[in-house]
Amino acid sequence: MERRAYYRNKGLPWLLIAPQLLLVLVFFYWPTSQALYWAFTLEQPWGGGNTWVGWDNFLSIFHDKEYWGTVVRSAFYACCTTALSMFMALTLAVFVDRSLKGTRAFQSVYVWPYAIAAPAAGVAFRFMFAPEAGLIGAINDIWPGIWNPAINGYQALGMIIVCHSWLGIGYNFIFFLAALQMIPRSISEAGAMDGARPVRRMLDLQLPLIAPTVFFLLIINLISSFTDSFGLIDTMTEGGPFGSTEVMVYKIYFDGFKGLDYSGAAAQSIILMLLVVALTFVQFKWVEKRVHYN
Repeated sequence: MERRAYYRNKGLPWLLIAPQLLLVLVFFYWPTSQALYWAFTLEQPWGGGNTWVGWDNFLSIFHDKEYWGTVVRSAFYACCTTALSMFMALTLAVFVDRSLKGTRAFQSVYVWPYAIAAPAAGVAFRFMFAPEAGLIGAINDIWPGIWNPAINGYQALGMIIVCHSWLGIGYNFIFFLAALQMIPRSISEAGAMDGARPVRRMLDLQLPLIAPTVFFLLIINLISSFTDSFGLIDTMTEGGPFGSTEVMVYKIYFDGFKGLDYSGAAAQSIILMLLVVALTFVQFKWVEKRVHYN
């Protein structure tokens, strides 16, 4: 029999959820409404209010080849960071799940990167990958100019991908380890008795059983890659060199706050928001309903 909670004071439930509603209103609905207003209007050159321009801002973005280059770069960045972070986290979770020697001591250490702020990690990785110091500096002394992300866009983008992937390992590790520990030991033991090696048992037995966790983390990591890369890029490359590390979220900031194109930046933010909404829709409507344990 289903039980429901009833309040004699009808205003009490609204009072309890009022703080959360206020936070959502102030930090989501109000900025979204302002972005929509700016996206469909254009500020007068010398002030005096905004003029309604309809879809002109969006059409201008869609006809901009530089913007499409940013979209392709963002998709590549998201795929690389997601794949690298999930692969490393799954590998670590498998070793910890097997209770190999020393894994208990490192189990908590694996989670630490998730607690580090992205700008702080960006500063640390920028120092570690500096072409004139440390191991990289010694390599550059042997082969001058082989590594310099300040002038090489591919190296700069790779540096940010590695840093972003490292930050997400802890989060993915927790979910993977929890999913692996929910699998009955008898399944892995049966595979071992049949002669399957650890890698084969992982691919044929464990991975299919943790498919819901894998697809959940896939969507979450893709969303994070599209939206949470600003702090890293701003501290490590500032979108350079020559725009080679400028992804969608950073282009919104650059065009809006440095280029003072508020309407264009607002239109870009709406496009990014729709992309995140689409990924979330896939997560709730497709992944959670179609991917399940058998």
